[in-house]
Amino acid sequence: MAHHTENTIKVNAPAEKIWQILEDFSSVEKFATTIKSSPIVNDINSGLGAKRLCTFNDGSSLVEEIIEYQEGQGYKMVLSEYSLPLKSMHAEMKVTAIDENTSEIYMAANFVVKAGPLGWLMGQLIMRPVMKAVFKKLMTGLAYYCVTGKPVAEKLPSNEELAKIILA
Repeated sequence: MAHHTENTIKVNAPAEKIWQILEDFSSVEKFATTIKSSPIVNDINSGLGAKRLCTFNDGSSLVEEIIEYQEGQGYKMVLSEYSLPLKSMHAEMKVTAIDENTSEIYMAANFVVKAGPLGWLMGQLIMRPVMKAVFKKLMTGLAYYCVTGKPVAEKLPSNEELAKIILA
């Protein structure tokens, strides 16, 4: 049984500028607090078929490959080679312009947890809310990096710094 989770934030940044960062598929560590590195592992740097190895601060890793791509808007990825208790996982990131200086960032995932009914319960009660919070942090880091040009470290900047970038 598949689970779905998603999150959206509105930001004071043009969609085109956010897209430039998302399109650089090997740069997720510049805005994700939990990712140490994300080199491309095949010959495709961006777009359909691009594949990166995300290594997390705790030493674990996974591979993300773009399986659907919409220039200037977003992409869908399939995740593999992970140690998570998952049978499968697909994720999506996209950006939509609200006006010339404001945009909405969206992130979603569909995943199936191993271990039958117990796994489904774990997915519903633990993994969905955790992923939703991780998505918010990742999108917030993306907006911060987009506006300031400063990579985020293992912790997001203060709420005061983010208040100018993230819209309520």
